[in-house]
Amino acid sequence: MRRLLLAAVATVASTTAGADPQYKLLILAMPSKYHYEYIPVARDEMTRLAELHAFDLEWTRDPKMLERDLSGYAAVMLLNTPVEELDTTARSGFERYMNAGGNAMVVHRAAISAPGNWPWYEKLVGRTVGNHPMLQTGVVTVVDKRFPATFALPDRWVWSDEFYTTTNPYQVRINTVLSVDEQSYDPTKIWPGQVAKPMGRDHPIAWYQRYGRGRVFVTTLGHNGAMYRDERYLTHLMGGLYWTATGLGIAP
Repeated sequence: MRRLLLAAVATVASTTAGADPQYKLLILAMPSKYHYEYIPVARDEMTRLAELHAFDLEWTRDPKMLERDLSGYAAVMLLNTPVEELDTTARSGFERYMNAGGNAMVVHRAAISAPGNWPWYEKLVGRTVGNHPMLQTGVVTVVDKRFPATFALPDRWVWSDEFYTTTNPYQVRINTVLSVDEQSYDPTKIWPGQVAKPMGRDHPIAWYQRYGRGRVFVTTLGHNGAMYRDERYLTHLMGGLYWTATGLGIAP
């Protein structure tokens, strides 16, 4: 019993050391069938970023955190969280936070929500993710050089990932930050029995938008745990987080 209690307490850890925190971030990283090995690597690296950039970080895998008062968090990051596993109470808590002016960052797997299952969340993400090709090496292109999630990236960036395809059933206007060049990989390469179709020249893979009174940044990159050791990817995440939590950083 003592071990279980200690494990439960350890799911949330504060990580500011030696500096007054600028803001507080909650990361919900729930394991799923294909996304669990990334967790210890991502936790270590996000802790390092929190220490480097003087913000306070709380990390949890417990969706019940969304049922609590979240008003003290500048942003909530859903890091590969399988949102279909959030129950109605957790969903309602997250909606309350956002409707009160909260801010959200959605990373990779967390962008996936079954069409029509949670329309509010689909609108928050701004796109509905369909199936996706196998993990492949492709060329990511910077669309918005003014946005901080692109500041450390080259105009054309060789990257290996699952390049999600998306639709826009709710006609949400997003601001694309990164896209992927479909000429640089095979967008139809998928598992037997499934069909993947290309999106064409307009294939966003990272974007931001205003959602009600809040800010939302989405990146669909980040499938493998090793990616959280890549400084370019971490800088991409940090740039998106910086804007999401503060609203600052967009170049004039």
